[in-house]
Amino acid sequence: MRAQWKQCQVGSNYTKRYSDEYKRDAVELVRSPGRTVTEAAREPGVSSESLRGWVKKARAAQDTGSARAAGRDRAERRRPGRGA
Repeated sequence: MRAQWKQCQVGSNYTKRYSDEYKRDAVELVRSPGRTVTEAAREPGVSSESLRGWVKKARAAQDTGSARAAGRDRAERRRPGRGA
């Protein structure tokens, strides 16, 4: 079954705003094996430039989250007397 794509249009006819859920779904299409950004952008009907920006932001957020988790793990290991 094909996903239903919804877009939110706010303001003028020239500015399209998409929900975070819509962007996440579109980014997941890019992460599908063997799909380019251009191919993935066609299905939801967004520009490839917009989708590239969303992918870049998603990767940056993922990298930031991974770095924070690694920092917490290092901090936990440095605390004396933990788990004893």
